[in-house]
Amino acid sequence: MKRTVLAIFAVAVLAFGSAPVAAGSNNQAIGINVLLNTDITDAILAELGALGTVRDLLSEIDAVTLKARAGDLPAIQALPYVAAANLDAERNGSPVTTAAATDYADGLSTWDLDAVNVTDYGFDNRQVAFDGAGVYVAVLDTGLVDNWRSYFPAERIAVEYAKAFGGGGGDNGNVSEPTNKWEHDQNSHGTHVTSTILGYSLSGTPVNGVAPMAMVIPVKVLNQNGSGWSSVIARGIVYVADLKAGPLADFPVVINMSLGGPSLDAVEKAAIDYAISQGVIIVASAGNRGNAGMGYPGAYAPVISVAASGYIGEWYPPAGGAWWYLMNVSEPTNPAHFYITDFSSRAKPGQDLDVAAPGSWIVGPYQTNGQISYYFLGGTSMASPHVAGIVALMAQKNPGLVAADAEAYLEAAAIYLAPGCRTIYEPGGTTSVCWGADATGAGLITADAALNLVP
Repeated sequence: MKRTVLAIFAVAVLAFGSAPVAAGSNNQAIGINVLLNTDITDAILAELGALGTVRDLLSEIDAVTLKARAGDLPAIQALPYVAAANLDAERNGSPVTTAAATDYADGLSTWDLDAVNVTDYGFDNRQVAFDGAGVYVAVLDTGLVDNWRSYFPAERIAVEYAKAFGGGGGDNGNVSEPTNKWEHDQNSHGTHVTSTILGYSLSGTPVNGVAPMAMVIPVKVLNQNGSGWSSVIARGIVYVADLKAGPLADFPVVINMSLGGPSLDAVEKAAIDYAISQGVIIVASAGNRGNAGMGYPGAYAPVISVAASGYIGEWYPPAGGAWWYLMNVSEPTNPAHFYITDFSSRAKPGQDLDVAAPGSWIVGPYQTNGQISYYFLGGTSMASPHVAGIVALMAQKNPGLVAADAEAYLEAAAIYLAPGCRTIYEPGGTTSVCWGADATGAGLITADAALNLVP
């Protein structure tokens, strides 16, 4: 592949945000997620059916989705075999603003990969001995765009396990499995997230990834505008857990979820617990709600959650528009060169924030008109796949790695970032960014430090 670096065509800021699902009228038909405290039986289904229409079963976690009237939710919650029931919670991973802008293990380094010490300046310069080979990373997101082969090596996408789920609360509780929709995404969010893990072709120039030899499983759980429902996400999580329990039993499996919403759904929580019990390690974005608090499922303690950090060299004038690959992040990592973005969610009481990773001005493939194009995106959605990729490296080193140990190693390896302020460059000038102790988790994570702790 040619080594000429082409111009980046756009700049974008990406954030997820959502509001609780409104019940509306008590007679309005809605999607309700029901978690049982016992096995699903015909008698239970019949009784639930008297209160609504059973739309989907998740027998692995004893969960049911219903189409029912909002006014019947208290009666459903009061049933003796119901552990929890709630309105299907909205989830989102779509952009809120945009502005102009075989394997890639020997590809070009970008500032964010340099910041986590996966690469150093230039080409063919990986700084760690692992590349993700033998590890599967399921990206629960919007899927991939039609021309994904223009960006990724075909052999790095596990098409035999790729899947799409749709419906959910917006479809009155029904969860569907549209055929091959995973590779017909019109949103591009999942494609950009995948590019951080695997790397990508920048119009012929290979760009490195955190885990360029991992196998990515695209699981579409968000619709074409980047939004979705926790019932659909739960189905996607259970699907990956069943893969780990079945055909992928001999391989490490990681889930990345660059998505979220303000409340924890009971069925989604049960799906996460089930997946972790099967040996899956789950990484999720902390959320882009700033001082409003973290999003879920990232804030749920067993999930490895990731805040968004930035680099003071971004848009540094001497490098102009080429700073994203020409700037060489200093080593050893100096926390004074980094900051926490203002959008990155701060942890509220009862929420668990683990580490911070690059999530400001991350370059990758992102299509707004169906044509090959590349954008800078900012959001904790971009930070999460950096850590999912690092976890893939850790699992390659130790295939028996489990979620609790992975989280402990990451937190122990993180570089403390004290509360403070930084003056940073932006395309239109400089600005000041400040953060407190609730914004950083254990601190800035680097791949080499995390790998050094893995036995």
